[in-house]
Amino acid sequence: MGARRKGRELALQALYQVELSGDDPARSVASFWERCDAGKGARDFGSALVHGVLAERQRIDDVIASASAHWRFGRLSQVDRNVLRVATYELLCRHDVPASVAIDEAIEIARRYGGDESAAFVNGVLDQVASVVGAKERHGAL
Repeated sequence: MGARRKGRELALQALYQVELSGDDPARSVASFWERCDAGKGARDFGSALVHGVLAERQRIDDVIASASAHWRFGRLSQVDRNVLRVATYELLCRHDVPASVAIDEAIEIARRYGGDESAAFVNGVLDQVASVVGAKERHGAL
């Protein structure tokens, strides 16, 4: 597994822990990284994703909520919600990551960690997000 895929999985796990703990996000994230056993590249990329998502969370959540019009944001599973947050952050803010890569990686992570319908749901929402934020045009068609 590549460092970036591992970093995305770590970001999902850290954000999941933040939600589950209800603790101060900074303390929860610091605790996660203290116990994390991963290579430097994965940790650095994952940490950048976590900090970016937390800094932009309201904006990210608003974009996801508008793209998943038939689902109330609060009713999404914690795994799906955080997979979507990481990928939406990449689509919005990480111009070094092509939209197709961000979406494909999110689908694979949703398939691994989510429920039976997670991969298809994540694919549909992120396709809409990419259209809304102009990521498809910026990185080429998917």
